[in-house]
Amino acid sequence: MKVFRCTFCALIVTLCGLSSAQAGVTINGTRVVYPAEQREVSLSMVNNGNESRLIQAWVDSGDASERPESTKAPFVITPPMARVDPGKGQTLRITYTGAQLPQDHETVFWLNILEIPPKPKDSTGSEPNYMQMAVRSRLKLFYRPKGLPGTPDAAADQLSWRVMQEGKGYVAECTNNTPFNVSFSDLTFKGSQQMRAVSKGGMCPAKGKATAPIAGSPDASNELTITVINDYGGFNEHEASYTR
Repeated sequence: MKVFRCTFCALIVTLCGLSSAQAGVTINGTRVVYPAEQREVSLSMVNNGNESRLIQAWVDSGDASERPESTKAPFVITPPMARVDPGKGQTLRITYTGAQLPQDHETVFWLNILEIPPKPKDSTGSEPNYMQMAVRSRLKLFYRPKGLPGTPDAAADQLSWRVMQEGKGYVAECTNNTPFNVSFSDLTFKGSQQMRAVSKGGMCPAKGKATAPIAGSPDASNELTITVINDYGGFNEHEASYTR
């Protein structure tokens, strides 16, 4: 865990300003679905950079400040830390430990993948003074109990929406009575040409409510256009009516 402690403070300061182009490792997925009946699920990645990278992975319960040694999320990742050489891949195996979780709806966790580059060296081979820049990716991990009624794809059309004005713009409150979490990337008034990604990604939680900003302005149709993210990271467009 020494590597994590050395880089964590610099990571929190710099993560928001880093682009994906600075990450050498490509993760093959944008989310993880863990069906309760499976013993484990896997996630693969490949190092497309020119240098070896150290990867550390752990799951948290929603608190981004949780560290691997303090997380209480009921999942174990194998291997928790690995070196990935250029052009090589690595597969993470995620195992549910069996802790009690709700069985009538999905529970959301977060998979963290910390990518640490090698220490730089100068022309003499010595290590100069430097700030090590690490990139952390956080992917949603959905624990999906067995036998939930309905389907994840159908859940998006079962949401209820209410629109409210907030300052000079609008926000929408969604109510989700289904057992599936519904994630979306864009939320606009139907017919609006203005598209804006929802800050931090939007999600209407299973058996819950949430609010998100809307792009554009309302018209007489009283309908929204929602770009929903499916289990595979694909985008499906849905339309929904709303109240005010």
